[in-house]
Formats: sequence, structure tokens, C-alpha cells
Amino acid sequence: MIKIAVFASGGGSNLQALIDAQETGLFKAKIGLVFSNVADAKALERAENHRIESVAITSKGYLGTREDYDQEVLQLCEAKKIDLICLAGYMRILTPVLIRPYLWKIMNIHPALLPKFGGEGMYGHHVHEAVIKAQEKESGATVHFVTEGVDAGPIIVQGHVKVFPNDTPQTLAEKVLKVEHMIYPEAVRLFCAGKIKVADGRVKILP
Repeated sequence: MIKIAVFASGGGSNLQALIDAQETGLFKAKIGLVFSNVADAKALERAENHRIESVAITSKGYLGTREDYDQEVLQLCEAKKIDLICLAGYMRILTPVLIRPYLWKIMNIHPALLPKFGGEGMYGHHVHEAVIKAQEKESGATVHFVTEGVDAGPIIVQGHVKVFPNDTPQTLAEKVLKVEHMIYPEAVRLFCAGKIKVADGRVKILP
């Protein structure tokens, strides 16, 4: 059984989507850990409600380096025998300390159609504001593997939404979030079914 850790810094709505998918049997895996860098993140409460182990290591005021922090997180994941890490609103950029041992085993969900509107500073409402300012006709969400370049890893799944002239960052965010809740469980399903292959920096979905 594949064991998943979900990392979240806030409310954890994508965590909930993954929990719901697990409970309906969409994928053959177990969410064995919910991790947060914020001690009072609502995601931890969601984990508790579903009897999933949760751990927080507060990043604010952490005395070591970013690498020291990720080394602690890596040790936690290895101790819990985690096979797949799903970033779900985790508001920290991972260092190579964690990425390299889990290469092609860390997924992230991004609220735009990568490679557009990705990179440092492109998160949350900043993304939707940029999409509207650019007068894009379409936006959406992307699940991708995490690499050492921010939002630069191979794309696994994307979902699309229309952007209308009267959309605001808030209304666009609401539409995109619904798509996120559909495509993240699907990406995990593909991973657990062994249908994802990475070659030459690109994802191939196997039949």
C-alpha cells in the first residue's frame, strides 16, 4: 500500500479532496501523515477529524537554515515510510535536501495553467490577479512534479476554466479551486496505478 504525506500550511481544502477520494476508493493508497509548517493550520484539524496522524514543525522563528528544516522533514517522512508527498497549499519552497531523495515522488498543485503564471511570488491571489491583468481567456490548475526550479517540474494533469470579463480574482479563485479538487485526486490515482512515467523531463501517462 502506497503511503502518502500531505503538506499544507492553511485550510487544507485540497487535503480534504484527497481524503474524500481515498475514502471513496479512487486510489489504492493511504494518507498516513498530514504535515504543516504552521502549528494552528486548519489542515491539521481536518487530519484529526479523519484520524490521520498530523505533525507540525513551526517554520516561523525556526533557528536553523532552510536546509536544516527540510532535513527534519525528510527524516520524518523516512521514519513514516512515506512513498508520495502531496503539497496542498504548502507555503514553503522546498530545498534540494528534500527534493532529491523524493524526486518524481513530490507533487504540487498550482492555481494556473503552467508554465504560465508560475515561479516565485506566483501563489494564491497573486496568480489570479496576474491572469486577469493579462486579459487571459482561460485559466485553470496544474498538478506537477516538484523539481529544484519553482513550478518548473513536469506537468501531470491540468484542468481548465474560462475567464470572463467580469471575473474578479476571488471569483476566478473559486472556479479554479473546484478544478483543483478534481484533478489532484486524479493525479494521485495515476501515480498509485503506476501509470506515470517521467522521461526527458516530461510526463507520459501510460495506458
